Amino acid sequence: MKTAKTVDEQIDILRSRGIIINDPEKAKEILHDIGYYRLGFYFFPFEQTHPQTANRTHNVVPGTLFEDAVALYYFDFDLRNILNRYLTRVEVAFRTYLTYYMSLQYKTDPLWFVSPTVVIQSFINDFDRKVYQSEAFRKNQQIKRHHNKYPADKYAPAWKTIEFMTFGSIVRLYKSIDNKDDKKAIARNFGVGKSAVFTSYIDAIYTLRNKCAHGSALFDLQLPNGISAKGPKLGLAGADCQNLNGAITVLQYVLKQISQNRANDLQKELDDLYARFKKQRVELVEILKKCSGLNF
Repeated sequence: MKTAKTVDEQIDILRSRGIIINDPEKAKEILHDIGYYRLGFYFFPFEQTHPQTANRTHNVVPGTLFEDAVALYYFDFDLRNILNRYLTRVEVAFRTYLTYYMSLQYKTDPLWFVSPTVVIQSFINDFDRKVYQSEAFRKNQQIKRHHNKYPADKYAPAWKTIEFMTFGSIVRLYKSIDNKDDKKAIARNFGVGKSAVFTSYIDAIYTLRNKCAHGSALFDLQLPNGISAKGPKLGLAGADCQNLNGAITVLQYVLKQISQNRANDLQKELDDLYARFKKQRVELVEILKKCSGLNF
């Protein structure tokens, strides 16, 4: 197992890999601020063996600057801050419409989200343990207040319960709806005619949202499930169905169905970010484009 290194030792290691450090004192400040391990994700695309992950030498291509990884890190940082606002808008709209539509469809059953006639049994089996008995739910004041007032209720009604479910749990709930027409109706509200296609869209948005929420690297994002190319003509094919460009394209499309003004705002902020980054070294800009699929 590797042992901890001082910042001076970290700089020596980076230099031994071919990274050019023109200002060691500034590099020390950055390593104290960002961290050696976190910054390592942003040196990866400069490695001679990239994108290979096995048997890495960590040696970089000649001419790689310490500042290159830092610039890539701050691109990610700024992009994350931009996307978070709009991802939240989509999450809230999805949560709201799913609750609204399904609660009206099954208005005689306020607990439709655990009804075997509405959702598949596997979701119901896991709901209590994974959702309702989670620490967040047990400590939620609104949920506690409901059960104090209605002690006989096993669960609070859908419009209360779903409001406090995580985005991941809501995505799983959507996937677990048994009636295909219900799933299609929800998908159509967001401009998608097929529920399977919408599932791939919401999966991509969920993955992007989680990456942003946890401060993970975005520039080389790979979607585990991919984006279906069978839906609206978004111009996605091949690698774009799994990379950052694809995820942002899907976010922009779904956001546009919710609010054209917010979609315009997102595009403006992205354009401004891309314009700033284009001032970096040409080699760095090309690496970002290659890793992300972004074309600006």
